[in-house]
Amino acid sequence: MNFFSKKYNNSKVIVSLFSSFVISFNAYALEIKVGVLLPLTGSQAFYGKEAKNGIDLAFKEMNDPDIKIKLIVEDTQSTPLEAAKGINKLITSDRVSVVIAEVISSNAIAAAAIAEKAKVPIISPAATNDAVTLGKKYIFRTCFIDSFQGVVMANFASKNLNAKTAIILEDSDSDYSKGLSDNFSSTFEKSGGKILKTLKYSQKDTTFTAQLGDVRKIKPDVVFIPGFHQQVGVILRESKDLQIKSKMLGGDGWFTPELRSIAKGAEIGGYTSTHYATESHEPKVKSFVDSYFKRYNASPSAHAALGYDSFNIVYQSIKKIKSENSEKITEALSKVKDFNGITGSITMDKNHNPIKPAVILEYVPNGYKFITSISPDAK
Repeated sequence: MNFFSKKYNNSKVIVSLFSSFVISFNAYALEIKVGVLLPLTGSQAFYGKEAKNGIDLAFKEMNDPDIKIKLIVEDTQSTPLEAAKGINKLITSDRVSVVIAEVISSNAIAAAAIAEKAKVPIISPAATNDAVTLGKKYIFRTCFIDSFQGVVMANFASKNLNAKTAIILEDSDSDYSKGLSDNFSSTFEKSGGKILKTLKYSQKDTTFTAQLGDVRKIKPDVVFIPGFHQQVGVILRESKDLQIKSKMLGGDGWFTPELRSIAKGAEIGGYTSTHYATESHEPKVKSFVDSYFKRYNASPSAHAALGYDSFNIVYQSIKKIKSENSEKITEALSKVKDFNGITGSITMDKNHNPIKPAVILEYVPNGYKFITSISPDAK
């Protein structure tokens, strides 16, 4: 064997040893268990599945070889009881360090009470009721809150639509709906408007002609319907059948493809507040929309975008501290500032709610028309 052969073989040994070291090092990369608690079955499954899609897409895009995240998923079946059972399992049996939990406010409130006591942080993609985070150290969210969303829509009704009178159709089974209803009502009246009636319905109802009969008779300028797409779609369709001319307004619970299929065109001309616009020209949003469509063959809803942002907030927080310790993750989440998300630039306030804008869209045939984006300081 000549000199060059020996040198070559020695180099191969060095490369082999280095490769073994890298493999061994990566084998001991930090592994963190992250719980995912969402309604994947039941009446609110659409929102949970969309959020899960966004989480899965973000998980797939992770690029730090020194951090391994293991997702452990629990289905709340769209009920507070199952949400409580699910968070208990994730904390006591699976021993997760942090949980991305719930898109429905009632379920998030049930889970948050248990997580707070156990000192395990939760970040909710889409539970907007103010009570979810209020007075809690370990609970966070990625979405704006009802006291902001309700104010935004009330001001939009009075200032942009010049509405003087309104009727509210409130879902009596939903903390989300009640929160939006209260905040819309108080803000609209402060602006000089008048709430003529607050009519209530149940998620079990299949027709809403009794409530809509009052709307038809009273003829308000706007009807605010802070509900979920299953009921809202029917309400819009029946309103059109009854030839009600009032402008229809809603919250982010409207923003699903299913609403269109239920409403059958009656949604056109209605307005909704939501978290982002798929039509945005921002490169980051366009890239997300394209990646999501390529993976799921569908346009991402607001809940998909919020799920995506929620995972990345958790991931970036863990990358900064390089620890699976729940207390350290909680501290990192509380310090999130200017996070460049799909749903806007996110900074956590002292109550663990994000300071971020709301988007208002108008329903038009086969799509949405961007109307405006409203920041918290302009509400």
